Amino acid sequence: MTVSNDVKAIWYRVVQRLRGELGEDLYTSWFARMEIEDLHDGRLAVSVPTRFLKSWIETHYLAKLQKIGEAELGALDAVLVRVRTRAAAVQRVQPDDHSASHSHSHAAPAPAAHAPSVVAAAQAAVAERNPQIDPNQSFETFVVGPSNQLAHAAMCRVADAAQGAAISFNPLFVHAGSGLGKTHLLSAVANRIRERRPDRKVMVLTAERFMINFVMALRQRDTLSFKDQFAAIDVLLIDDFQFLQGKTMQQEFCNAFNSLVDSRRQVIVAADVPPAQLDAIDQRMRSRLMGGLVVDIELPDLDTRRRILQSRYELMVKRDPSVVIPDDVLEFIANRITGTGRELEGALNRIAAYQQFNQAAVTLDLASLVLRDMQANPDGSRIKIDDILKIIGRHFNVGRTDLLSPRRARSVVVPRQIGMYLAKKMTARSLPEIGRRFGGRDHSTVLHAVRKIEGQIKTDDKLAREVALLIRLVEQG
Repeated sequence: MTVSNDVKAIWYRVVQRLRGELGEDLYTSWFARMEIEDLHDGRLAVSVPTRFLKSWIETHYLAKLQKIGEAELGALDAVLVRVRTRAAAVQRVQPDDHSASHSHSHAAPAPAAHAPSVVAAAQAAVAERNPQIDPNQSFETFVVGPSNQLAHAAMCRVADAAQGAAISFNPLFVHAGSGLGKTHLLSAVANRIRERRPDRKVMVLTAERFMINFVMALRQRDTLSFKDQFAAIDVLLIDDFQFLQGKTMQQEFCNAFNSLVDSRRQVIVAADVPPAQLDAIDQRMRSRLMGGLVVDIELPDLDTRRRILQSRYELMVKRDPSVVIPDDVLEFIANRITGTGRELEGALNRIAAYQQFNQAAVTLDLASLVLRDMQANPDGSRIKIDDILKIIGRHFNVGRTDLLSPRRARSVVVPRQIGMYLAKKMTARSLPEIGRRFGGRDHSTVLHAVRKIEGQIKTDDKLAREVALLIRLVEQG
């Protein structure tokens, strides 16, 4: 069936979503050669050139493919993955096209006359231009904070080590949730070594790329070359280690790992969870991983989120000077999005896109509207005075005890008065009740605070913007 141009255009958006969510390496490994075949009666049919790709996508990515497809195509009853005919696939041969459809004969397939050798793949992996390395992901562009300081320091130590120098810790295992900077640090290590220690050979792999290369070697009957490729490197960086599956795959990686560590060459492993929680990995492998330095990366604190946003915003303005996002909106995002750097960047991109598409100035009201589905309190549950105290304390860096105390220092009085103003404006509590919740104060004290802040807002633009920001933060949890 011929697919219409409209469906092809929508499919292109599906592809772009896949690329964005999975990252360039996973997308290139599994989806770069996928094509849409048919869309009819809620059933999406796509095709890939090999049975291996079909099996792997159906096992690991079918739910993801359906979810992303539904975001662009509407509700889908099913997603079907088919294998294209050999005639259609022959024009699309690539180095990882190792699993061309084979017949049901029990005879082993003969090696292809012109198939790319694993040795060539190994040479490409240690070449100066590795497609898995982002040249923009460096130590200089990595925002360091309390949540990632140890991981950053350990990676710098590895990257700056001289050829033949004693290794402080090996392996180095970094674990963190998605979007917290593991891949950025791996790329930073590779870029730093290539810049300052060009004599050191670096290989960067994901667990899935490792499995692809190993299956390629098996199909080409060339596992010896696959093993030999690791003898040519000084530093192995492997990402998404939690995806390494299969007893044979794990044994092969264990052999390569042991060979490198025993010969005092550096191995850095990144995963979503610590070694002890890698339930699918053999216990001996987990034990060896725990024998090195294990560090984690936590969610960034408020100050780190501010600096991440500022860094991303500066890069955005360099690319497109027409983007203008005020400081109070950046502050709103930093307070509102308490997740990963990737989520912060996504929120920033969303607001910038809205400005570009609608030719509208970015305000706090607009930011609140655009990010409404990212709010922590989407059901609009009733605002509590405790919520206000928490937001005020975090924003002004004042402890709850101080806000409720008799202290009269300006650094405490102003936040306290703003808190009372917000409590009167945003809750149904009476003045006496607000006074009691703010340290047992009289209702006249609350009334004085409310009137004072109301008056200052009319003449002090900076205070007005700050109060508006606090209102948005309280509203969104």
